Amino acid sequence: MAKYGEGDKRWIVEERADGTNVHNWHWTERNCLEWSRSFLSSHLSGLTILDGEGGLTIRTKALDKLDGDAYVNIRKGKIIPGYELSLSLGWEGEACDAADGSAPPLLKVSGTVEVPYLADENAGEDPEVRITLRDDDGPIGRRIKDAFLAKGKPVILEKLRIFVETMSKGGPAKDELEAKKPLSVTAKNIPSTAPAAAAKTPAAAAVNNAVVAPPKEKKKNKEGFKNISLTEKFYCRARNIYEILMDENRWKGFTQSNARISKEVGGQFSLFDGSITGVNEELQESKLIVQKWRFGSWPDGLYSTVRLTFEEPEQGVTIVKLTQTDIPEEDKYGNATVVENTERGWRDLIFHKIRGVFGFGM
Repeated sequence: MAKYGEGDKRWIVEERADGTNVHNWHWTERNCLEWSRSFLSSHLSGLTILDGEGGLTIRTKALDKLDGDAYVNIRKGKIIPGYELSLSLGWEGEACDAADGSAPPLLKVSGTVEVPYLADENAGEDPEVRITLRDDDGPIGRRIKDAFLAKGKPVILEKLRIFVETMSKGGPAKDELEAKKPLSVTAKNIPSTAPAAAAKTPAAAAVNNAVVAPPKEKKKNKEGFKNISLTEKFYCRARNIYEILMDENRWKGFTQSNARISKEVGGQFSLFDGSITGVNEELQESKLIVQKWRFGSWPDGLYSTVRLTFEEPEQGVTIVKLTQTDIPEEDKYGNATVVENTERGWRDLIFHKIRGVFGFGM
């Protein structure tokens, strides 16, 4: 993710006194770091997790730290959020005698909630949330911490989901986008004097008729989807690379993540700890793999088609050709980096890793 302010100047239209960015047609960039700090602070600070239940009281304190970058890009009215953040906030808890509410607390503790990586590329997944105890690690302290994990962690994750969804809609730029939306032209927008004036000349009458006439319905193409193609060279036999891609144990080895892969047509597969799922449509050993394939963050019911062919132009050299069609341009959270993330994932997290782990050449 490029940092705010480091975009290519040729594509960014700066604010100028002599011009405006009509309907957000040109690429604009809005720094959202301070807005994110304020938003997360207001949503995470001062939360009451437990208020005496089981003799425990737990509350979050102020947002201690927010580091990283956050911005919103807008092009042709389309929102492209980007953020890589780490944050931490304090929390405090105390345990009292549940049978005697007037007794002094048995123990008071404090700790930290840490979110080491909150990023747009993982918008469809819950980020890691670490709960640490700063003071007492005895039985009562551990009980308070466990209660925070059980009751407080889901609350923290829900607040983070609200941030992710708000960023996908434009964050601080949302109101500006609404204000800049073009007004629709209807008969009500036309002054009462317009028909009379337009009728004076045939040309003016034609213009007036064009305004009030209903627009012709355009033939819809399959918009909002893209395709990718990659060609990769490996120094191995075709059956070697085919077997690696269809063997869940070897897949676990080179990705360091869980995988379940059926080797049958019609069988299902799950990759990268369930982030990718799909179904085998056609399998020809050492020659062809065709699959229906999707990320969990894609809109429900959408599947792309992956087609992998394996050719051996000479012994010991295999050319793998990948085509993936019908990739949605946006995920269900509004992030518009789906296509580039998918292509980068194939290249860096799959093909490159296979070369490195199995020694099939760089």
